[in-house]
Amino acid sequence: MKPEKHNKMSNNLEFDIVKNSFEWLSAQRIQSVKELSSTLSAHALWELPNPYITRLILEQDNDGSWNSSIRDTARASSALSTEGIVFTASARWLLARKKENFWNRDVYDTAYALAALADMGTQNKDGCNWLSENYCPAWEQIGTTSLIITALKKQDNLTKTRTFETFIQEKARWILSKKRLDGGWIHISTSNLAIQALLLAGFKDEVEDSVNWLLENVHENGAWGNKGDDINATALTLSTLGLYKKS
Repeated sequence: MKPEKHNKMSNNLEFDIVKNSFEWLSAQRIQSVKELSSTLSAHALWELPNPYITRLILEQDNDGSWNSSIRDTARASSALSTEGIVFTASARWLLARKKENFWNRDVYDTAYALAALADMGTQNKDGCNWLSENYCPAWEQIGTTSLIITALKKQDNLTKTRTFETFIQEKARWILSKKRLDGGWIHISTSNLAIQALLLAGFKDEVEDSVNWLLENVHENGAWGNKGDDINATALTLSTLGLYKKS
């Protein structure tokens, strides 16, 4: 289903789409930490009853991690923080796995960890420096750059500084330069990461057409996905719409 194009997000259209999408999500078997985290965040941003909090907490390991995975632990920690829940054991677990100034010498692990630490109120400037100083052509992808922007901006917001603002603005404008004429960046999940990063960086007006593109690409049953229906893509999109509404 593709609703008629509109210049501004209609409140009625938004309500209908969001309502249908949450109904679709509630009927799915949501089991992985990634899906639980994104679904929990979507409910939190729309201030809905959140049965996924308990389910996600029950998946936590005794050491404070989720699946002994940096990304799962970061995703879960960030999601729970949207409901004001912070486990210091999870922050300690993440910090204990940082070697030198990075996590696994991996851009994704490092970006996810830094964003989660910021969400939990923990500063880590060395990790931020590693991301900004080692940015290279291999990282010049929409999703990767969006995750880096999100991590750096959250850390800057935490410390109430603008240490990485020049870098953030430069990369945000690069992401905008890659936006298609229809407002999207090809893939639903990648587009969501881009829109969320750009909203965080202060580019709300520039992503209005991107939000409309999301609304125009919802499936008839209320789900989103590149081909079939996808739980994570749907939850990410609901979070994006919630963030846009709150910005």
